[in-house]
Amino acid sequence: MLAKDIGIDLGTTNTLIYIKGEGIVLNEPSIVALETDTKRIVAVGTEAKEMLGRTPGKIKAIKPMKDGVIADFEATEIMLNSFIKKIKAQNLFFRPRILICCPTNITQVERNAIKEAAERTGARKVYIEEEPKVAAIGAGLDISKPMANMIIDIGGGTTDIAILSLNDIVSSSSVRIAGNSFDQDIINYIREQYKLLIGEKTAEEIKKTFVNLTKPSKKKKREIRGRSLITGLPQAIEVTQEEISMPLLESINKLIKETTKLLEEINPELSSDIVEKGIVLTGGGALVKGLLGIFKQELKVPVLIASSPLTCVAEGTGVLLENIKMLEESH
Repeated sequence: MLAKDIGIDLGTTNTLIYIKGEGIVLNEPSIVALETDTKRIVAVGTEAKEMLGRTPGKIKAIKPMKDGVIADFEATEIMLNSFIKKIKAQNLFFRPRILICCPTNITQVERNAIKEAAERTGARKVYIEEEPKVAAIGAGLDISKPMANMIIDIGGGTTDIAILSLNDIVSSSSVRIAGNSFDQDIINYIREQYKLLIGEKTAEEIKKTFVNLTKPSKKKKREIRGRSLITGLPQAIEVTQEEISMPLLESINKLIKETTKLLEEINPELSSDIVEKGIVLTGGGALVKGLLGIFKQELKVPVLIASSPLTCVAEGTGVLLENIKMLEESH
């Protein structure tokens, strides 16, 4: 069996793996559960996520990626190894070529760390590509022509904003405000307003199923459970959709400000292309209810969500792996 080329979307929240000729074969949370004293792996991915905030003292569930870059090198390596073994892309004789994606504004040191982590999983060759470029390809945009395409990729740890033309990034910005920031906004609001501590999983679930940024209802209510900061005991409160949606607006406005800044800096020809073609949103953060409406309203240009925003980067790696020459040319 020949080694298969694989594409990895190594995200702060989730890791997706694409195998050439097979499609996306893995989509799991970027989490590792370890025994603190022995460093023995207890669980990786989905199984480890179930343990978040629920582990006994000797087991720690950690997120090795922070803001799109490696925060814990050892845990990232363990996680990648485990995922690659899971998909059986490695064998004793042939090593795969790996394409891995990263945010646009990371340092050379951070880029090298990502490359090294991939190499240590047994890769024959490692290619690094910038996330918004790969997301644009995965969203079905033709970035090969001398015409502007604009993408806003709202991931877990970072939002990458980029204008692309002729297979390259013309102008870009990477902001460390994204899906996880929205979760934190909810956690902070509940803590300050109700003196109640809730976990990341609860906040994420509220964001996905209850928040509405453009038409929040005062009548829609939801129970939230957590730990009282006053008594230390479990407690339940009730919040309206309107009040729980408002705390996210500050983060959203920062993303709009950054996008506006980028649009103001480009030349008029590229601007006219964007007015005509619009901006494409990708990444899990794009799915927050009402976010599309706010972007349309504030940016005054057409904005649309990619058909599969969560998998655009992984699917983009697939397109690039099918056109390996394109990858070789850019490296």
